[in-house]
Amino acid sequence: MIELASILVLGVFAQWLAWKIKQPAILPLILIGLLVGPISTFFTPEGSKLIDGDQIFSGDLLFSFVSLSVGVILFEGGLTLNLKEVRTVASTVRNLLIVGVIITFIGGTIAAVVILDLSLSMALLFGGLIIVSGPTVVLPILRNVRPNAKVNTILKWEGILIDPLGALIAVLVYEFIKSSSNGEYYTIEALKDFFTTISVGFFIGGFGAVLIWYIISKNKIPDYLRNVITLGTVILVFSVSDLLQKEAGLLATTIMGIVLANLKLDDFKKILSFKEDISLILVTLLFILLSSRIDIVQIEQLGTRSLVLFAVVILILRPLGVWLSSIGSTLRWQEKLFIAWIGPRGIVAAAVASLFSLDLLSSDTTSEALKSEAELLLPLVFLVIIGTVIIQGTSAKYVGKWLGVLRKEPQGVLFVGANEIAKKLALFLKKEGFYVLLADTAKHNVNEARKLNLQVYEGNILSEEIFEEVDLSQIGKMMAVTSNSGINSLALSWFDSELGMENTYRIVSKEEADNENLPLPKNVLFKSRLDYLSLNHLIRQNSEISEVKFYGESEYEEFLEEKGKTIIPLFIITSEKKLQIISGYPEEVGKDDRLIFLKNKNYNMASNNNDAD
Repeated sequence: MIELASILVLGVFAQWLAWKIKQPAILPLILIGLLVGPISTFFTPEGSKLIDGDQIFSGDLLFSFVSLSVGVILFEGGLTLNLKEVRTVASTVRNLLIVGVIITFIGGTIAAVVILDLSLSMALLFGGLIIVSGPTVVLPILRNVRPNAKVNTILKWEGILIDPLGALIAVLVYEFIKSSSNGEYYTIEALKDFFTTISVGFFIGGFGAVLIWYIISKNKIPDYLRNVITLGTVILVFSVSDLLQKEAGLLATTIMGIVLANLKLDDFKKILSFKEDISLILVTLLFILLSSRIDIVQIEQLGTRSLVLFAVVILILRPLGVWLSSIGSTLRWQEKLFIAWIGPRGIVAAAVASLFSLDLLSSDTTSEALKSEAELLLPLVFLVIIGTVIIQGTSAKYVGKWLGVLRKEPQGVLFVGANEIAKKLALFLKKEGFYVLLADTAKHNVNEARKLNLQVYEGNILSEEIFEEVDLSQIGKMMAVTSNSGINSLALSWFDSELGMENTYRIVSKEEADNENLPLPKNVLFKSRLDYLSLNHLIRQNSEISEVKFYGESEYEEFLEEKGKTIIPLFIITSEKKLQIISGYPEEVGKDDRLIFLKNKNYNMASNNNDAD
C-alpha cells in the first residue's frame, strides 16, 4: 500500500516538475523510477530497491495491469489520428510519416543487428519501437524553444500523427514475432496466426468504434455516462480481442481509436479530453512502476555498443530521414538541420516496450536466446528515450539560436473571451496587421466572432488541449477580458510560463474597480479601474477607436497629462509594427509611435454633472 501510494505521489511530483522545467514529463518519470528502483540498491542497507514493481504486482497481475494500461494509452493515441489531417498537412510532414518512418524502421533494425548482434526478430521489434515520437515529448520542447512557424508546424504535426502510426507498426511487428514458432522460425502456421491476429484486431476494434459512435450519436445513453461507457468499451474490446486471439488486444484498441477519430461525433472532444486524463494517470503509474523493475545488471549489459547504436539513431537515421523527406521543399538547410536534431522518443515507445519485454520474458513459448535479448529491450529503449529527451531537449534552444531558426518575438494577441470587448479590440488589431485569436466556450460568442471573420477557438482555454489543437507560435501576448474575474486570473497563471508574466494581462475585478484604495497589479489592462461591465458599456458608446502619433516620450507624457481621465489608453504601436499593451508596466515611446485610445465619455458626463452641481 505504501509503495503504491508513493508511486502516485512521486508521479504527481514528476508531472509538476516537468511543467516547471518545461521538459517532457516522461523524463522525470523515468528518472525517478530508476532512482527509487535500481539506483537505490546502492544506498539501502540490504541492497534492495525502495520501490519494486514486481513486489507491488506479482505474476500475471502485473502483466494484466500493464496490458490494459497500454491498451488505453494506444486508444487515446489513435484518437489523435485524423486521416483528413494526414492528407492536408505539408508534403514534408507526409514524407516524414512515410519515408522517415521507413528509414528509422529499416535503419534501426540493421543497426541493432550489426552493432548489438541482436536476432532479426528482436532487431525488428527495436526498429519498430524507436519510430514513435509523440506530442507529449515534442510539444514541451517546441513551447520552450519557439522555432519559426514553418519548423514549428512540421515538428508539431509529425509528433501528433506519428504517435498512433508508430504504435501500430510496433504492435504489428510484435504480433508477427509472437506468431512465429519460438519467435525465430516463420512458418505457414505462424503467418496464419499473424493474419488471424490482424483480422481480429481490425474487426473488433472497428466494431467497438462504430458501437460507441452509434450509442452516442443516437443519444442511447445519458451525457454523464458517455465517458465511462467509452472507457468500459475500450477495456471490453481489449479483453474480447485477447480472448479470441492472444495478443490482438493492443491492435484492436489502436484501431478503435483511429476509426472513432474519423467518424463524425459531436462529443468527440469531451471523449478525447477524458481519455487524456485517464492516460495521464496511467502514464504516471506505468513509468515509475516499470522503470523501477529494471535491474542494475541490465543497465550494465548495455555497454558502449548501445551508445554507438544510440548515436546512429540520432546522428545518422534521423538526419537521413529528414533530408530525404524534405527534398523539393522550401526549407532552408538550417531549418532541415534543426528538424533533424529534434526527434525525441515518447511515452508510447516506453509503454509498448515495457509490455513487450514483460510478455516475452514471462511466455513459455519464448526461446531462451530470445529471452536474454528481451531483457535488453526495455533498458535499450529507455536509453534512446532518456538520451534524446535530455540531449535534444536541453540543447534545442542553443541549436535553434545558432542556426537562426528561432522566430522573432511574436506580436499576436490571444483574447480570453469572444465578447464585445474582445471583438472590438481584435478587429482593430487585425486591421493593423496583427495576428489575433479569440477563445470562448459560449457558442453564441464564437458564432458572432466568426461572422466578423475573426479566428476563434471554441473550447476551454485552461485545458492542455489548447497547446495541441491551436498553433500558438504567433501569439506573444494574452488579454483576459471575460466577465468572470476568476477565469481572468486563472488565465494569467496558465499562460505566464508560456508567454512571460509581463505579456499576460486582465481587466480589473469588481472589487478592484469599486475600491480605489486597493493598489492595482501591473498586469491590469489600460491602467484603468473599468471592470467588465463599465468597459463593455464604454466600448458600445465609442464606435471608433482614436489614435495619435508622437515624436518622442516627452510628447506622450504631456498628452496623457493633458487628457487625464478623459481617455482610456489601449495600445502603443511602434513604427516597427511592434505592439505594446498599456498596463502597469512602463511604456517605451519613440519617433512615429502611435497611441491607440478610447475617449472616456463617461468621465466627461460625470465631470459636467459635477460642474452643474
